[in-house]
Amino acid sequence: MPTINIQLFEGRTVEQKREYAKALTEATVKVLGCSPSAVDIIFQDVKKSDWASGGELWSDKS
Repeated sequence: MPTINIQLFEGRTVEQKREYAKALTEATVKVLGCSPSAVDIIFQDVKKSDWASGGELWSDKS
């Protein structure tokens, strides 16, 4: 069973996550040939202060 972990900055709506989960599931079924019920998607909301790129916190970027 494919398990897809998605990390996003917090603030996405439930509807956005629902639509994204549907699209990811459809793509996974098409490419891997598995059943939709076999696809697990885990969303992790991350605060910008808990994510850094290039040594800089996203919360510090303007």
